[in-house]
Amino acid sequence: MSSSPSTDESGALLGPADIRELAAALGVRPTKQRGQNFVIDANTVRRIVRTAAVRPDDVVVEVGPGLGSLTLALLEAADRVTAVEIDDVLAAALPSTIAARLPDRADRFALVHSDAMRVTELPGPPPTALVANLPYNVAVPVLLHMLERFPSIERTLVMVQAEVADRLAAPPGSKVYGVPSVKAAWYAEVKRAGAIGRNVFWPAPNVDSGLVSLVRRAEPIATTASREEVFAVVDAAFAQRRKTLRAALAGWAGSAAAAEAALVAAGVSPQARGESLTVDEFVAIAEHKAG
Repeated sequence: MSSSPSTDESGALLGPADIRELAAALGVRPTKQRGQNFVIDANTVRRIVRTAAVRPDDVVVEVGPGLGSLTLALLEAADRVTAVEIDDVLAAALPSTIAARLPDRADRFALVHSDAMRVTELPGPPPTALVANLPYNVAVPVLLHMLERFPSIERTLVMVQAEVADRLAAPPGSKVYGVPSVKAAWYAEVKRAGAIGRNVFWPAPNVDSGLVSLVRRAEPIATTASREEVFAVVDAAFAQRRKTLRAALAGWAGSAAAAEAALVAAGVSPQARGESLTVDEFVAIAEHKAG
């Protein structure tokens, strides 16, 4: 993979000059508040689409399309693409960028001008894949919201801050294993799928980025507890991650003794800590809460 930003041979994708021209025409300056860093490298967006294994029959949802770098590459590969954009100026400009650069595919593109955290439905057929360069500051909540709201999403590939990628893909027992790791594992098999350098973005961020692949479980975890009940245990366990589960779950269970009873019934040591538990063990604890 070339280390310098490249242009696109087919002419449809956006290169560094295209991105800056578009941004200048729209009066757009990427903002830290929205975690905006635009991808200016055609090779990188092609690599993301390839790593996401986007198929010709896929209906892809993209969150935070920005100026359209990844959107165009997705549209070349998928059946349909729906982009969710919160920024007024970017949302208004994206359809014309698509029409100008991929006129033959423009009818397969839909824009939802909204905050992704508030999206509860999407136009057209149900999405089969989520592929996105997620804004750093909201990456985990947006990812979990989309997986929860759209069970038809089978495969996900997101580009996030490297540290967040590590957390999402961390196994039990790892130092960075925590709430995002367990909640992502509730939905999917999660793994790191590559690293992305800083020079493919404008502006270049002061952190590295990583790709995370999530393949949804063929069958949801079988449990009598609801997702909310399981996630309540996860949140409580990591709110005081240095404490034993007997102590950390006291508030959740009503008392330390009730927490111990639930843990023992679930086959989990009351002296264990949240960072050592699998998602299935959290599920078992939720199932054994008294009352």
